Amino acid sequence: MPIDKKFIGKSYPSYTYDVCKEKIKEYAKAVKTFDPHYVDEMFAKKSQYGVIIAPPTFAVVFGAYVIEPIFLDAELALNMAMLVHGEQDMEFFEVVKAGDSITISGVISDIQNKEKVDTISVAVTSKNQYGRMVCRAVYTFVVRK
Repeated sequence: MPIDKKFIGKSYPSYTYDVCKEKIKEYAKAVKTFDPHYVDEMFAKKSQYGVIIAPPTFAVVFGAYVIEPIFLDAELALNMAMLVHGEQDMEFFEVVKAGDSITISGVISDIQNKEKVDTISVAVTSKNQYGRMVCRAVYTFVVRK
């Protein structure tokens, strides 16, 4: 059964994620990014930021909080056994720092029905506690038929 295009534009509750230095360090180590801005507190204190900052792709950590409800949406009824990550496109604006509070929102931005697969795209916006955009991303998932 194809994913119904009527769901384009459906939004999900926003989520606020409090960024902590421990999570930044864990992420940096997991992706093997050892820039001292991300892992060395003494270095970070002396930097222009004054605190540990996150690698740009750390946005996937907080972005996941608005993508998960889409997977659990009974009305949308995605076949999770057939769903795989297709691609993601990210645009970065502000540096994310330890201590920031990021509010993330998501909306289904596109659904494509093809012969053997459907795709569903989710547009995610992330803003810091000052209302400034830190990341805009589009995640596309493929659902095999």
